[in-house]
Amino acid sequence: MTSKNENVLISKLLGRDVISLNENNTIYDAINLLAKNNIGALPIVKNQKKTLCGIVSERDIIRELANDIKINLKKTPVNTIMTYKVITCTKYTKSDKLMDIMTLNKIRHIPIIEGENLIGIISIGDVVKRLIEKINLENDYLKSWLY
Repeated sequence: MTSKNENVLISKLLGRDVISLNENNTIYDAINLLAKNNIGALPIVKNQKKTLCGIVSERDIIRELANDIKINLKKTPVNTIMTYKVITCTKYTKSDKLMDIMTLNKIRHIPIIEGENLIGIISIGDVVKRLIEKINLENDYLKSWLY
């Protein structure tokens, strides 16, 4: 059994604000934005169209601090530590495929793009929540056949 709308997850996510950072902002700016919004990763964009050029995660920041504890966070641009080769998805990617991508690549966030432009971001928590919803829906459907 499948849901009538397999893209329910991404459709829901496209309605929320996307928190991103310009590539010329500092690591300090990234840390503040991550903390203020209680999130684990920031898509990095390079213009008003929000063209995706990278992503920075808590893990990237910790790795940089471990390599150079004396780094000046207020002066160092975030583009010096961001991941340039970003794994992305489109608004048509299904939740089970997203889970496979995240598991295989050991990542917890995937930017949603249209062309080269950022339109959203999805986290592992979003995917797990959707998969649980699908399992519950299937469970209810099967129960309806029994009773």
